[in-house]
Amino acid sequence: MRFERFIGIDPSLRTGFVALSTYGEVIEVKEIERDGDDPARMSDLIQAVVDAVHDTDFVAIEGFGYASQKGFLLGGIGWGIRIELYRRGIPYVDVAPSLLKKFTGAKGNASKERIAVEVYKRWGFEHDSNNVVDAFVLAQIARVLHERIELPKFQQEVLNKIS
Repeated sequence: MRFERFIGIDPSLRTGFVALSTYGEVIEVKEIERDGDDPARMSDLIQAVVDAVHDTDFVAIEGFGYASQKGFLLGGIGWGIRIELYRRGIPYVDVAPSLLKKFTGAKGNASKERIAVEVYKRWGFEHDSNNVVDAFVLAQIARVLHERIELPKFQQEVLNKIS
């Protein structure tokens, strides 16, 4: 299947969303959040994220961070997005947080600030939201999983673990 866009999603209360073209151009960048009480807020957030995905997209979504203080809430959001993608038949791949970090050239336990620096050095992309920066990296991963692109060894090793 030929995909038109490659999407990165960093599920959170402020979900990072980035869409790249097949050539790696940034098409869409946003942080999606919703107000209100749960579960209505979670439902609205999940729906807004999935509504931003097209049927011809391929998605990379950040895997679950088990050390989070808000684990149950974020797990609900993450699973809700995955279930809706599944229902719509939109293919996606889970990317462990440590692999996302390694794909940037940083270590698997690097800080958000270090990731932002590596992303700027490697791709020239910057954003005020760490969630959006992570989504950008995820979109890059989604893209290189389907486009023939020469990669440094450390990035190819990350792809081998994901595949």
